[in-house]
Amino acid sequence: MINIILAEDHLVVRNGIKLLIDSQDNLAVIGEANNGEEVLSLLESGVKPDIVLSDISMSGMDGLQLVEKLKSDYPEIKVIMLSMMNSSQHVFQAFEKGARGYLVKNVGYDELLFAIQHIHIGGRYLCEELAMMLVDKLSDVPSSVTNVEDLMSEMDISDRELEVLQLISEGYTNIEIADQLFLSKRTVEGHRQNLIDKTGVRNSAALIKLAVKSGLIK
Repeated sequence: MINIILAEDHLVVRNGIKLLIDSQDNLAVIGEANNGEEVLSLLESGVKPDIVLSDISMSGMDGLQLVEKLKSDYPEIKVIMLSMMNSSQHVFQAFEKGARGYLVKNVGYDELLFAIQHIHIGGRYLCEELAMMLVDKLSDVPSSVTNVEDLMSEMDISDRELEVLQLISEGYTNIEIADQLFLSKRTVEGHRQNLIDKTGVRNSAALIKLAVKSGLIK
């Protein structure tokens, strides 16, 4: 049984979601809340959900503040954002703060149920509408890039650093990159830090995001 708390300040919307969830044999709504504070009160009273399904825009503690608090104090609880907001900024913020999924409120019932099941077993999920929107945005960016070599020159990125960047984007660790390029682990670490310094980003995730958007890697 997957136990769920619903955090949604629109009663009609909340009731509709509750009816859908309760119609499933392996899902149960064990708590309802109008905002983040009420979710925390439920948790403090002993309610133990597997998943919190939360709106972003709520009075008092909103969804983004809630997911950040839950990640800190209740890391075992998975949070799915369900919102009318479909901007990439809100999507990135939600995942950065610890959300495991993001759905728009016009998502189909089947997709909502699939997302709950998928996230419960450890996955992450971005609804199809938002995924395609982000793909469209990314696909538009490389068309404005005329020459990768010009970009590398502008950012002062060497051929070796570009090789390291490509392998970082493919998920390889520093040790695995070192083995592939016949370098020492320390040298790879140096290349990674140089890339972060030259591009002015904060971490490897932001580095990959920038590299994809600028067309340096695919």
